[in-house]
Amino acid sequence: MATSDLPGTRYKSTIQYATRPDLPRLAYRKLTGKSPGVVFLPGFASTMSGQKAEALEEFCKSLGHSYLRFDYTGCGASDGQMEDYNIGVWKKDVLYVLDKLLEGPQILVGSSMGGWLMLLAALARPEKVAALVGIATAADHFVAAFNALPIEVKKEVEERGSWAFPSRYSAEGFYPLSFAFLREAEKHCVLASPIPVTCPVRLIHGLQDEDVSWHVSLQVAERVLSTDVDLILRKGGHHRLSEKEDIKLIVYTIDDLIDKLTTLG
Repeated sequence: MATSDLPGTRYKSTIQYATRPDLPRLAYRKLTGKSPGVVFLPGFASTMSGQKAEALEEFCKSLGHSYLRFDYTGCGASDGQMEDYNIGVWKKDVLYVLDKLLEGPQILVGSSMGGWLMLLAALARPEKVAALVGIATAADHFVAAFNALPIEVKKEVEERGSWAFPSRYSAEGFYPLSFAFLREAEKHCVLASPIPVTCPVRLIHGLQDEDVSWHVSLQVAERVLSTDVDLILRKGGHHRLSEKEDIKLIVYTIDDLIDKLTTLG
């Protein structure tokens, strides 16, 4: 049941579960509407119940456009334990959403790790992805952070089989990542060579982001083959970009893309 059916709260989409043959159930919320649709991809250890995900639903509802948000396998309301899964599985989640739960062209809005996954999805399903909006895009992030460690620390991680990945968003101050998770993530790195994504790309990043440097979004802008690419830097913006003015900018950016794609279509 959707918790939003309580008195005094706005109507929201109801939580649904997709049963898959090879993976645990995937929890999602969906609004049907016009094309292009909008799909929100959360960050690492984040869920579809965050401020940005909620705000985008309100926006799409007001515009009459399709919208879908979901929890990755092992996260939020989806089945499984997060530590049992990896970038490859979460990429499969996004592709499942595009292949089985939606029809027509979609604008993928990826937050942090979701920005990395939106690029992977655009590479795998170019015919289904109309545009990309990255919010503090964290392409290659876990791998780059691990590679930046001193050699002796990397050896320790390999021998121990796990790494306490520092994070201000965890109550413990870190998330445990297995060495196997890091090795698997290497298969999905995109920044070392040109990225054959040709759809419109919008990248929004905060200059005050202490988790993922805005230079990562600049790298993405340089690497994608698309010539329709804008990089928007918010001088006061932090990693989550969840302040009211941040969300207004994100909504404006998506609105502008919908207008552009509808005019082109």
